[in-house]
Amino acid sequence: MIEIFVDGDGCPVKDEVYVVATRYGIRVVLVANSRIHVPEGFGIEMIVVDQGPDVADDWIVENVRAKDVVVTADTPLAARCLEAGAYVLGTNGKIFSEDSIGDRLAARDLNAYLRETGVMSGGPPALSAKDRSRFLSKLDELVQRGLRETGQNAGGERK
Repeated sequence: MIEIFVDGDGCPVKDEVYVVATRYGIRVVLVANSRIHVPEGFGIEMIVVDQGPDVADDWIVENVRAKDVVVTADTPLAARCLEAGAYVLGTNGKIFSEDSIGDRLAARDLNAYLRETGVMSGGPPALSAKDRSRFLSKLDELVQRGLRETGQNAGGERK
């Protein structure tokens, strides 16, 4: 059975994840450094990891399997999950792929440098309604692909 792993700290699209997961009867694993409220009865498991850099990322990488879906805005985590064979979706609805990950890592490093030197400040823009709509559509697409490629129906039943 595929699962959806969510890098939960600061994730702005958790509710959208729950909607798609409920539609397909797929388990969600929300991983964070502190407890986050999750609705009961929707198959959502809250994993609280120790504080520290990359602890949540490491937990996700150690537990994700090929064809699972990972939701994160963290480009290095996305790269590690792609290596594990997972599908990775950014919180802005953009799919991370083997073809795009190198450019995205380079852009991340450049932006970090620009922030350090004071040329650029601030973080990513707030999500728009269009971003949320794209996220829902792309998450649905990745879940369907994962189910199809593992031979499962919605709800986890084997075909």
